[in-house]
Amino acid sequence: FQTNWNDLDYLIVDLPPGTGDTQLTLTQKVPLAGAIIITTPQDIALLDARKGLKMFETVNVPVLGVIENMSTHVCSQCGHEESIFGEGGGDRLAEETGVPLLGRLPLDIDIRRDADGGAPTVVAKPDSTAAHAYRAAARNAAALLSLRKVEHKGAFPPVVVE
Repeated sequence: FQTNWNDLDYLIVDLPPGTGDTQLTLTQKVPLAGAIIITTPQDIALLDARKGLKMFETVNVPVLGVIENMSTHVCSQCGHEESIFGEGGGDRLAEETGVPLLGRLPLDIDIRRDADGGAPTVVAKPDSTAAHAYRAAARNAAALLSLRKVEHKGAFPPVVVE
């Protein structure tokens, strides 16, 4: 199969944490407009996030910002929010590295249920707190990206899946 994405506004590639071959190969083969570092609030997760951020800086990929995932857990019974993984990890990472915090996303079972049902939360429950958080993070990232002058020195490689 050949992939034909036509005219995309954005192509987001979800990478595993760390600084492995996948990340390095992508930065060498595809002209990237920017990277967003996703972390959870725990100190151990921040170690990987810092390494990833430094790797992107080293290979001259602009880091647009940080998103804190699983910022709070939302109880499926009562809706109470609790910071079960700690608080402020994304804020600390953003502050110490000088990149903006783009948003905080909750850990909410409805996000998984909606996705399993075939519709992301922003479509299935557009007025939910989770949907607002996702839209705010996306808006912040898009706004920062729109301010960057992007020059691609090479063509994108063809993507072939056999």
